[in-house]
Amino acid sequence: MVEQIRRRLTDALAPVELDVLDEGHKHAGHANEGKGHFHVRIVSPAFAGVLPIRRHRMVYAALEGLMDHGIHALSIDAKAS
Repeated sequence: MVEQIRRRLTDALAPVELDVLDEGHKHAGHANEGKGHFHVRIVSPAFAGVLPIRRHRMVYAALEGLMDHGIHALSIDAKAS
């Protein structure tokens, strides 16, 4: 799943920095229906002049479909380069 997230974000947002962390170990025992918990730190020129809420929406759009099939929770740190 980490590689799928990385590939989708790279294709959609051409980041200059990208870290995708599987944080599932922090949620042991949490019912998540087989889906994971992830943290994304992304720096992209695509975020220049874009408000933080819109940056998050851009990340979610790039991950469309994965939120229903593989991702239970996603924390995002999105910055402009």
